[in-house]
Amino acid sequence: MAVMCKTRSVLALTGRILNEAVSFIVFCFLDLLDFLLCFVYRIVDFFIEAEWKPCYCSSSKEVITSGGKILVSEQGESKVVCLSSSKLQLEDISDTLYTRHSLVSELSKLTITELKKLKVDTNIVQSCEKIKKGRTVRSTFSVNSTIVEMLQGKMVGQQLHPIPRWSDCDCQFCTSWTSSNKEALFVRAEGPKDNPREDVLFIHGFISSSAFWTETLFPNFSTSAKSTYRLLAVDLLGFGRSPKPVDSLYTLREHVEMIEKSVLEQYKVKTFHIVAHSLGCILALALAVKYPGSVKSLTLLAPPYYPVPKGEQGTQYVMRRIAPRRVWPPMALCASIGCWYEHITRTVCLLICKNHRLWEFLTKLVTRNRIRTFLLEGFFCHTHNAAWHTLHNIICGTASKLDGYLDVVCDRLKCNVTIFHGKDDELIPVECSHNVQARIPRARVKIIENKDHITIVVGRQKAFARELEEIWKTSSSG
Repeated sequence: MAVMCKTRSVLALTGRILNEAVSFIVFCFLDLLDFLLCFVYRIVDFFIEAEWKPCYCSSSKEVITSGGKILVSEQGESKVVCLSSSKLQLEDISDTLYTRHSLVSELSKLTITELKKLKVDTNIVQSCEKIKKGRTVRSTFSVNSTIVEMLQGKMVGQQLHPIPRWSDCDCQFCTSWTSSNKEALFVRAEGPKDNPREDVLFIHGFISSSAFWTETLFPNFSTSAKSTYRLLAVDLLGFGRSPKPVDSLYTLREHVEMIEKSVLEQYKVKTFHIVAHSLGCILALALAVKYPGSVKSLTLLAPPYYPVPKGEQGTQYVMRRIAPRRVWPPMALCASIGCWYEHITRTVCLLICKNHRLWEFLTKLVTRNRIRTFLLEGFFCHTHNAAWHTLHNIICGTASKLDGYLDVVCDRLKCNVTIFHGKDDELIPVECSHNVQARIPRARVKIIENKDHITIVVGRQKAFARELEEIWKTSSSG
C-alpha cells in the first residue's frame, strides 16, 4: 500500500512538471503569435476600413480613449469617464484588459524602458518645449475624480467604426437589432401577458443566449407554472439577437442598465424571481443588491466567485484562477486562450462566429439533423468586442465587488437563495458555490452528480424545471 501511494505521488509530481514545461513552451508560442497578429489586424483593418482598430497591446490604451471616453486612474483602480451631451458616467473597467503579464509583454516593456533611458534627455527637452508653447500632447488621461465634474458636456462620444465590423457576422440574425431604432435587449417572454401573478428573469452565461433557457426549460414547465409565471429570458448586451455596439466597453453598469431598461421597465416588473447561470450570476447579484425589496428568490447555477486573499490584486487573482496558462485540463487551455490573447480570440471569432451559418450547416449535415443546435447558435452569435470586454469587465473586473454584493444579499435580502453546481464542472469549480454559501449561510447548495457546466441544465431540464417550480412556490408562500 505504501509503495502504491509513493508511486502515485511520483506520477502526480511528474505530471505536474510535464504540464508546466509543456505549458511554458505552448504559451510562449501563443504570446509571440498574438503579438504578430496585432500587426496583421492593424494592416487589414486599415486597408478595409481606412483605419486600424485600437487594441490593448498599445501602452497608450488608445482603445479606451478613442471613443469619447477618458481613462481615470485613482488609488490603483481603473475607471472610464463616459461623456455625452446629457450626462456624465463613471464606469469600472478591469485592468486585466491591458495588463496581462507574459514573456513577450515583459520583453517589450524591458526594451521600451531601455530606449527611454537612452532618450531621456531628449524627451525632457521636448516636454519642456511643448509646455512652453502652451500645449501638451498625450494619448491617455489620468484625471482626479474631483475634476470630473468640470468635464461634463465637453466631449461627445462618436461612432468610430461601421456596424458590423468586417470581421463580424453580417447575417440577419446577428444584425437584426440594427434595423430597429429601439435600443433594447432581445427578450423572449412566455406566460400570461396581462397581469401575471409573478415574473421570472432568466440570465444566461458567457457566450450563450436566451436559447439556453427557452430551448430547455420553457417547454418543460408545467401548465400550472406557465399560467402563473411570466417567464422572461434575455439575450445579454453583445450576445444573441441583442445589440452589439462596437464602441461599448460592456461594463457591469451597461449590462445591468440594459436589463433594467429592456425587462424591468419594458414589462413593468415589480417583483421577480431570478435564475442565472455562470457569468449571469454576477449580474443577478448586482440586480438583487439594486432591488433588494423586489427579488423573491435567487437561483444561481455555477456562480464564478473566487474570494480574493488579502494582499492580492482582485482582478489579476481572478484572471489567474480562471485562466491559469496551462494546457491541461483542456478547459484550462481554452479559458487561458480566451482570457489572455486579444488577437488570437479575434481570429477564432473571425473563423467561427463570422461563418456560423456554415458551421451550423455542417453540424446538421454530419449529425443528419438529429441534434438541436441551439447551443451552437448561442456560442456563435456574438462579436469579439462583446465577448472580450464582458469576460474581463464582468468576471475579472467585479472581483472587488462580489464580497459586498454577497454581504448585502445576506443581510438585507430575505429571499431564498439556492445554488446548483455540477460536480464534474471543470470550468467553474464546485468550491465557488461553497464560497458563496460561506458568505450567505442560509443559501442551499445542491451538487449534481455526473453533471458539468452545461449538463447541469441540458439533459436534466425536466427535473430542473420541477426544482425551480418548487423554489418559486415555496418563496411565494413564504
